[in-house]
Amino acid sequence: MANNKTEKKIRISIIGSGPSALILAAELNSDIFDISIFEKNNAPSRKFLVAGKGGFNLTHSESPETFINKYSPLEFIKPFFKKFNNIDTRKWFEAIGIKTFTGTSKRVFPEKGIKPNQVLEAILQKLQHNKVKFYFDHKWIDFDKSFNLVFEQKKENIKIKSDIVIFALGGASWKITGSDGEWLELFKKHEIDTKDFAPSNCAVKINWNKDFIQKHVGKPVKNIAIYYNDKYVKGEMVITSTGMEGGAIYAHAGNIREQLKNKPLARLFIDLKPSLDHEQILQKLDRTNKAKSLTKILIENLKLTKAHVDLIKHFSPKGKFMDNKLLARIIKNLPIEISGLASLDEAISTVGGLSMEAIDENLKIKKLPFHYAIGEMLDWDAPTGGYLLQASFSMGFYLAHYLNKQALAI
Repeated sequence: MANNKTEKKIRISIIGSGPSALILAAELNSDIFDISIFEKNNAPSRKFLVAGKGGFNLTHSESPETFINKYSPLEFIKPFFKKFNNIDTRKWFEAIGIKTFTGTSKRVFPEKGIKPNQVLEAILQKLQHNKVKFYFDHKWIDFDKSFNLVFEQKKENIKIKSDIVIFALGGASWKITGSDGEWLELFKKHEIDTKDFAPSNCAVKINWNKDFIQKHVGKPVKNIAIYYNDKYVKGEMVITSTGMEGGAIYAHAGNIREQLKNKPLARLFIDLKPSLDHEQILQKLDRTNKAKSLTKILIENLKLTKAHVDLIKHFSPKGKFMDNKLLARIIKNLPIEISGLASLDEAISTVGGLSMEAIDENLKIKKLPFHYAIGEMLDWDAPTGGYLLQASFSMGFYLAHYLNKQALAI
């Protein structure tokens, strides 16, 4: 490998132009590396921009000590996050002119008035300064016999020789952005360990009765918590025609997937009144006017909404409403039965891709010398709220500095 400006540079080919690829390319030492990004679309980082339309949530403001616990598998993400955590991310963006602020949800966004395309443009300017070259409309379709990269470009096949290859191909959600996961079959063909994609951070399917849907489709259910075993997530959800969606639901996608592997239905529990414990709810119920209807009691005394009340009625046997102790227990432990997850393309993110067994601790693909993989194409999981992007940033930054160090050492 080259180690000074007079020697021939090391050719690095990055396939994909998502967030992990952009941070990687920005941090590689261009005095050592000749850096090229190959993108199958006609513009960079389409999914990055689409995600920004709903509010460009770059990371989260919680302490790094608690932040890291949001990932699975934890030990996989930890070294990358330790090298480049959420505090580092904010400093990195501010250094390229993108100031950030913390919203009421404690999520971190670009300062008000800064649009997603401005964030991307600031990153691209840093890449231009780092002499990064882009090749658009280049779809990776395989290796040749010498393991050179083969791309399809304008219906022609092009071979690219590289000293180092970094795959940043993304997951399998939001096909409109080009994130379709088709590349998985190529890795399978070359006997590299993979796992089939599955939806994560997605809506769930519930068999609602028609009356419930007619009344409540599209309505939010706020100030709740959803839990399963020891995972307890406060937040809100929205009732859809086929089920429920929202942050409190998304956080349990992994639990739901595991349950549905062997059963036709998965079960979670809703705490409809997280601000009160069982005894406090029972006291309020015992002090009510028995002449009032159940709906009025729950709305007036416990400040529940009609949607809360109808959820209780939908998922609970009617006889339990007559006993305040049982009713209080239902309000704190309402079981909901889920029949499935949304499709891959409807999911915010996916799990699956290259398995943990396929790569080493420095993100190198074990069966392919000088080939690496980063970002959502690897089999890890995290909730929404800035955690997905942060892990991609962390992996890109880590690998860039690892390769810089390796090259200088030779």
